[in-house]
Amino acid sequence: MIAAFPPVADERSRTLVLGSMPGVASLTKRQYYGHPRNHFWPIVYGVFDGGAPSPDYEERLAFAAAHGIALWDVLCECEREGSLDSAIRSPVANDFNAFLELYPGITRIFFNGSAAAQLFTRHVDLAAPHQTRLTLEGLPSTSPAHTISYERKLAAWQAIRQPE
Repeated sequence: MIAAFPPVADERSRTLVLGSMPGVASLTKRQYYGHPRNHFWPIVYGVFDGGAPSPDYEERLAFAAAHGIALWDVLCECEREGSLDSAIRSPVANDFNAFLELYPGITRIFFNGSAAAQLFTRHVDLAAPHQTRLTLEGLPSTSPAHTISYERKLAAWQAIRQPE
């Protein structure tokens, strides 16, 4: 079994971005979206006009947090050879009801790719109060395996900005 990372969230969190399970490069670096070709960090910085992402991981996390973005994965553990979501076996979901009780300011969940959305739908049973306060939306995967252009991904990811 491989284990995911703990969530990155604080009292400022309004938006939760969920991946499926970190890939091998991310697990090795112990960083969300740690693959050097993953578009996640350039997109987050691009959405919020932050310029180029900081090379420092803790600064990238702080940038996301300052914009109300929390990070986590749908799964807390699974079996998987390699990094492909299609190779996931024996998935175990994180406890979203407990998490959402801790972070009541989160009102939006965005899925980083269709696999995250599908895993959430299959393996997560949200309590009624959370169902009524949350909006859920899928976004194109920032993974280098998802081959649409950076520009198209960036345009879709504008949705993570807080409504004015």
